[in-house]
Amino acid sequence: MLKVSPWKGVIRFGRRGKLNPRYVGPFKVLERVGDVAYKLNLPEELSRVHNTFHVSNLKKCHADEPLAVPLDGLHFDDNLHFVEELVEIVDHEVKRLKRSRIPLVKVRWNSKRGPK
Repeated sequence: MLKVSPWKGVIRFGRRGKLNPRYVGPFKVLERVGDVAYKLNLPEELSRVHNTFHVSNLKKCHADEPLAVPLDGLHFDDNLHFVEELVEIVDHEVKRLKRSRIPLVKVRWNSKRGPK
């Protein structure tokens, strides 16, 4: 697993925000470079990133290959969906931000499962 720096975000790994991933990967180790660095096999999306990393930026992946679930094997039932109906508008206000106005509406929803 490769450590992602939140401060050096020149190249973003995934989404931005509070729940950024701390590590991305796993990646296959191609070779050891010196005593404290490794060369990784990075995917095409990370082609702009240099593929040699210090051990402080790496974390061992403890994944068990036979237990990994392939994403191709997942199927979703079309009958399972979620229906939300408006019950009432609880509160509303208009926030002013410099020259623009932002309407805020607090709504109570009646959430239930859709038809089976």
